Amino acid sequence: MAVFTVLYPAREGAKFDHAYYDAHHIPLVKKAFAETGLTDVQVLTGVSAGDGGPAPFVKIVTLFFRDAEAMQASLTSPQGAELTADVPNFTDIQPIAQISVA
Repeated sequence: MAVFTVLYPAREGAKFDHAYYDAHHIPLVKKAFAETGLTDVQVLTGVSAGDGGPAPFVKIVTLFFRDAEAMQASLTSPQGAELTADVPNFTDIQPIAQISVA
């Protein structure tokens, strides 16, 4: 299994449209990558840090793929580029991406 995680760091004054992200962007992700090996999506909304302070991340999304080849095929597809182009529609935060294995 290959895992692609996108983290949106919290910063003062940042724009993040949670409603758009949840209702529009995530369904696009699921549709775009379903045929190339996406097996699950987990979306987390930051509430607080462990010490009760502000959450370090506004949103964290984890995409689970069948294997590394499926993940690569998805991310480098034309649909992957379309999803990247959709980011300014919901945030001005520069996301952090990480590839992992499980």
